[in-house]
Amino acid sequence: MIFNCFYYLCTVFKKPNGMEYIFQRKIYQQLRQWKLDNDGRSAVLVEGARRIGKSTIVEEFAKQEYKSYILIDFNKASERVKSLFDDLTDLDFIFLFLQSTYHTTLYQRESVIIFDEVQKCPMARQAIKYLVQDGRYDYIETGSLISIKQNTEHITIPSEEDTIEMYPMDYEEFRWAMGDTATLPLLRQSLERNYPMGDDLNRQYMRDLRLYMLVGGMPQAVSEYLNTKNLRSVDMVKRKILKLYFDDFRKIDKTGKIGRLFQAIPAMLSHGVGRFYPTAVIKGVGADKMEDLLIALEDSKTVNIAYHATDPNVGLPLSEDRSRMKIYIGDTGLMVTLAFWDKSFVENVIYDKLLADRLQANMGYVYENLVAQMLKSSGNSLYFHTWPKDEKHNYEVDFLLSRGAKLYPIEVKSASYKSHVSLDAFCKKFSSRIGHRYVVYTKDLRHDGETIMLPVYMVGLV
Repeated sequence: MIFNCFYYLCTVFKKPNGMEYIFQRKIYQQLRQWKLDNDGRSAVLVEGARRIGKSTIVEEFAKQEYKSYILIDFNKASERVKSLFDDLTDLDFIFLFLQSTYHTTLYQRESVIIFDEVQKCPMARQAIKYLVQDGRYDYIETGSLISIKQNTEHITIPSEEDTIEMYPMDYEEFRWAMGDTATLPLLRQSLERNYPMGDDLNRQYMRDLRLYMLVGGMPQAVSEYLNTKNLRSVDMVKRKILKLYFDDFRKIDKTGKIGRLFQAIPAMLSHGVGRFYPTAVIKGVGADKMEDLLIALEDSKTVNIAYHATDPNVGLPLSEDRSRMKIYIGDTGLMVTLAFWDKSFVENVIYDKLLADRLQANMGYVYENLVAQMLKSSGNSLYFHTWPKDEKHNYEVDFLLSRGAKLYPIEVKSASYKSHVSLDAFCKKFSSRIGHRYVVYTKDLRHDGETIMLPVYMVGLV
């Protein structure tokens, strides 16, 4: 079971002076809903990429919603603690040992036990089935899916486990972190009433959005920006996160092929080839091995993958062609840093020009990556469709959303361009299946016939 509602959560980061930032996150309500609906009948696994704040989120939830909690960080837990879950014949002893070790009293139906980085102790995950059946306490797990899958080959995955997917901070959460709670409600009203914001407000909102593109949604990067207002310092934080990802990839594949696929994403998107060609990055790898590498990359949650829909309809997964894909970096802030990886740091002049929208480069791929991130964090699966225009050219619709019995096609523009030839051709070809149609661009909300010209900062509201 996967929850798709979105509300609040607090993520805490220390300021240099000892005070705390409280980042509101929408996943908080998903956890509250799980607790309310299940009343101990299932555990919940919060999964996602590294450094998105899973552990902090879960602990804050435990502090606010339970009388007491024990957090077992399996990166640090002793072998004695890990070995507790090898033998479940005496649960009373296990609970007494945990209370003694962590100096915390557990209260029946009022306490939660957190298995942090559960992939480091597979037997603890297997034990969830019996711990949940025991019924005394609630259980929350966190983990990175790529590591979880690696360490679950020889255990039984518990059916008493719900799943919540977590992503980097979305644009609304980022605006909350900047102290702005007004913008997104205003944008919702504007979209619902089809009321343009005006050129002056549009310029302000685009500048705010470009800041999000540069900083990104990784909580550590956002915290660094709030502390320093220095984009070079933010870039250094993002580089550390990317190096952590590359280290993780090498643990999975010592040849470094997964890391090479990941690093090639910005270049592949910037070339506008219309799809990701893994064989152009890594040569001499068989189809089965390449598929394993791509699955591992997807499971890492560091990327968002859009698959080609061969027969676009409301049941998009039914026509999914997994051999044709477009791959995006899961966090656009990380993508900006990765795109300039050849420099020791992304010079402030580059950041300044990007922020002012004056960088002399084709930044369309950055906007496309941002749209993918915004759609994914809003709970959408990603699909695209391409078909021949003539012998040398193709039409392509960048994203397809399924809403009720209709499709919502989306074409992304990098600037103020208003042409939408591919979108028009798609809507003509599949006219009976089309609901709303969108061109995402950088100007104010307007209509061009039946096409909604949507400012990119409104994408998460579709």
